[in-house]
Amino acid sequence: MILNAPGSGPDSPVCSAKACRADAVWVLAWNNPKLHTPERRKTWLACEEHREHLSQFLGVRGFLKDVVPLGEWDGAEPARRGEE
Repeated sequence: MILNAPGSGPDSPVCSAKACRADAVWVLAWNNPKLHTPERRKTWLACEEHREHLSQFLGVRGFLKDVVPLGEWDGAEPARRGEE
């Protein structure tokens, strides 16, 4: 482990983008209406660099429900890396 590197702490949430290890600063709440009940929210985490890309990926599929700063996230489910 490299000390002081982004995401290097055991509790440091990291971006859900493939191969990205940067600290997450955004929560992207989403829902696949074919699989989930309307109130269910799955989460992806995003760094500044990947927020727009991940939002667009979910948005074009009609899955994106909300984008919230990580510090303000108060979802019923904990935010996890790459949860599907």
